[in-house]
Amino acid sequence: MKNINVKKMASDNAMAILIFVLALIVGFTTKNFFTKGNFVNLVMNVAPRFIIACGVSGCLITRGTDLSAGRMVGLAACLSAMMLQNVDYAGRVLPWMPDMPVWAAFLIVAFIIALFGAVSGCVIAFLKVPPFIATLGMQTAVYGLCQIITKNQPIGGLKKSYTSVASGYLFNKIPYLLLIATAIGLFMWFLYNKTRHGKYMYAIGGNENAAQVAGVNVPATLIRIYVLAAILYAIGGFLLGAKAGGASTATGFGYELEAIAACTIGGVSTNGGVGTVPGILLGVLVFEVLKICLQFLGVDPAYTYIAQGLVIIVAVALDLRKYLAKK
Repeated sequence: MKNINVKKMASDNAMAILIFVLALIVGFTTKNFFTKGNFVNLVMNVAPRFIIACGVSGCLITRGTDLSAGRMVGLAACLSAMMLQNVDYAGRVLPWMPDMPVWAAFLIVAFIIALFGAVSGCVIAFLKVPPFIATLGMQTAVYGLCQIITKNQPIGGLKKSYTSVASGYLFNKIPYLLLIATAIGLFMWFLYNKTRHGKYMYAIGGNENAAQVAGVNVPATLIRIYVLAAILYAIGGFLLGAKAGGASTATGFGYELEAIAACTIGGVSTNGGVGTVPGILLGVLVFEVLKICLQFLGVDPAYTYIAQGLVIIVAVALDLRKYLAKK
């Protein structure tokens, strides 16, 4: 206990502590905050966002970013919805397509989105285009493609076997979304902490030149990071489509900024080389608890965006402060 630096701990987790205090205040001053229904709602919102944030985290740890995350999530949701509409649905987008199993549609979507991640990774690794610019360009291209294939029309009439992926419960108690997010979280923790890929990722984030001199294949590692991120976006989009019971070009809008903010709140440094999966989960929880608190307080949605923006700015400022203090 004597070795615990309370001041440093409070400084490193200032945002999480403030939101926790806010949740307590809202919980004791409003009705139905500490209820099972609200907890389930929190879990349902956190699960897909945590998966998406895990994808973004690898990019941030290597001093990159991925501004295309939200658009890839939206494209994945739209592709999933297009392939998994009821065969007898009048407004079916692909009337020529036979009834497709849910798992087959997911594999196709994951493969397509992974291709976009591979392109981003190659542009960053081989052409040396800054990740901000490369993924910004990919964001625009993917959004345009999504508009073309959907004709800017919302997609509904989804099969129950698909929507039940997000709405179903194991033994009528544990949400499938929670199980999926937990499995992916454990996989990412193992990948980051117990594999060569994870060591290479942190080494590149710490000092890319030193990592290359040490024998790390930097281009191959970066490509794997962006491909894995894209697959996680595909999973997130697939689950969001099932959760919403439909999809449109607006699906996933702004999710990349939420994911970056959640990662930063959770200790993933924008300066690279630092970040943990439990921290990412904490960051996502903080962001979602903030939204729920503002909803219970009856705050106008427009002001909610302002609050989220301030949280992002403060989180990055605290991260830079820690980085400068180490130097």
